Amino acid sequence: MESLSPDNGIWELSHRADPEALPVADRHYNRQKPGTPQFVPPGRCLVLKHKCNGVVSALWVTSWPYAEYVKHAWAGAWINSMFRKECDCRNASEMIQEAVLWTLSQWTCPPLGLVSFVDPKNVAPRMIRGRPTWGQSYFKAGFAHVGYTKGGLWAFQLLPQNMPVPTARGKPARWTTGGA
Repeated sequence: MESLSPDNGIWELSHRADPEALPVADRHYNRQKPGTPQFVPPGRCLVLKHKCNGVVSALWVTSWPYAEYVKHAWAGAWINSMFRKECDCRNASEMIQEAVLWTLSQWTCPPLGLVSFVDPKNVAPRMIRGRPTWGQSYFKAGFAHVGYTKGGLWAFQLLPQNMPVPTARGKPARWTTGGA
């Protein structure tokens, strides 16, 4: 596997009101008010964009809401509040892994790690052994299915011990599991 890190590539740092990334954000199924300039929930965030042929074709958001404002079972965890990929130039699970690396390079991982929610009503399933499965790219990136929200979203979690090992400089060098 190629070395994945914030230093070499797939993503570039963006911000919560990047006009270049706004069209991709507006097409994500959880977007509350398409067209408004800010497309990230309030609070701490890391926004990444990927360009293919000069156009933003993928978007990732890691949010870190304060636990006291969270109403789901994973209060205190980082939340992947948006991942949309509209290009075939990269593998989704690799993009997820690099986004985790970026997140680790910015913040210290909370004990509950990173959680992502998938709405089976808005995402097409992959057929695995004849059964519909949602979140296959998250599985391939190391996440585990850990339950459901009260609203029926599928919850996927990547715990700190399954995240990349940071280098001595504090930045992850490549995707190898063993503890963060």
